Amino acid sequence: MTAQEVRLCGLLLQEHFGEVVERIGTHLLRGGAQNLRTIANETNTPLDLVKKSLCVLVQHGACEFGSGRRGPGSPVEYRASCERVLRVLRYPRYIYTAKTLYGDTGELIVEEVLQRGHMTMSNTVKTVADRLTHNMEGRGKRRRSSDDSEEQRGGKKAKMDSESCGDEGIYWLVNFERFHQHFRDQAIISAVASKLDQTSSEIVRTMLRMSEVTTTQTAAYTQPLSANEIFRSLPPNYSISRPILDQYLSLLVDDPMEFVGKSGDSGGGMYVVNLQRALANLARATLESVVQERFGSRSARIFRLLLRKRHLEQKQVEDFAMIPAKEAKDMLYTLLSENLVQLQEIPKTPDHAPSRTFYLYTVNQLPTARLLLQHCYKTVANLIERRLFETKENKRLLEKSQRIEAILASLQASGAEPEQLTEVEEMITAPERQQLEALRHHINKLDSTENQVDETVFLLESYIFSTKTK
Repeated sequence: MTAQEVRLCGLLLQEHFGEVVERIGTHLLRGGAQNLRTIANETNTPLDLVKKSLCVLVQHGACEFGSGRRGPGSPVEYRASCERVLRVLRYPRYIYTAKTLYGDTGELIVEEVLQRGHMTMSNTVKTVADRLTHNMEGRGKRRRSSDDSEEQRGGKKAKMDSESCGDEGIYWLVNFERFHQHFRDQAIISAVASKLDQTSSEIVRTMLRMSEVTTTQTAAYTQPLSANEIFRSLPPNYSISRPILDQYLSLLVDDPMEFVGKSGDSGGGMYVVNLQRALANLARATLESVVQERFGSRSARIFRLLLRKRHLEQKQVEDFAMIPAKEAKDMLYTLLSENLVQLQEIPKTPDHAPSRTFYLYTVNQLPTARLLLQHCYKTVANLIERRLFETKENKRLLEKSQRIEAILASLQASGAEPEQLTEVEEMITAPERQQLEALRHHINKLDSTENQVDETVFLLESYIFSTKTK
């Protein structure tokens, strides 16, 4: 666990759970497993606040507890999970994905479970049903205004509250692994669509959908699928013939990106999606893009050349990249100083004399990906700090705007005259309104940038995780 990860976790805990939980969580991340008394003493926090903070962290899966290191009978120790805290950064993406796949109801279910950490099914259904009913009434749709209908609804709620539902102690959590599998599949499909065409991406989508249940998170390949199975499972609107499908599959197998591989000849050919190779290529494309954005197209050309050729001397880099010697030397040293390129010495003689030593430049993709991931953590932390600073600096204006919006909502609900509404709206002056719009635009831009950086974080984390399962 690095300092950047701890810093980002602290900001996420502070923003979502408050300063006390942030203090306890950060202390556990830095100090490792500790018992209750030790946490209270080292953080100078009252014991009851420590207990409440640990309850919050345990509720959201960010903390685990178990018997102490001295074995049975020793005090219970608590251990914070950095990986689980970092998932808070991806909450908006989980909720948006649930809305895209399952509509408003799926969105509300995932949102409620994420906010509460874990919930019983009966509580989740009741809360989401109440929110859906409230939203429908708020949009001016049919209301239950008669006394009979109000009594029926109240009776149903009372009955639900009184019944045990039989699910006490059975809690439901958000399946982050399944969401991550969906994100990974979507990234692969988008890469195929941009590299080849829409039909190729639809074939890969079909293969991933057919094997999504049978393929584990750590699998290097999907389950083998025959061409006949793929042909039968294609969407009806893709009316491509079987010979055309065979041509597309051959094209995908022969493509240098190696997203699809062939594992047999039965059933018209057995095909798999190479998940590890796909993630490695996506991470590689991300690294190349970062180098190009930061150092220019020529540096990106050198970086790609080293990725492909593995080891090259400076003269070979100049010749292959077709860049003048002075410029190539400057670019190589710049990339070397940023740890994006490594220098390997191969001596001809045991004395390591410089005149009798080969100096080879190379790119190690995995360490470079880890380095870029830490930069991404630092970037997200900076964005969060900037957003918190902007909000704090304009706290008075934001509170005034919220008060006026609440007054307007209550007046509209009571059927107030338009003149009254206009009078309340004019409580915010034109300069304040302009400042408020600029602030909201700035904060929205920070939020959008944060989500975009998180997409890069997810790709790099998935690639690094895939290398550990080889």
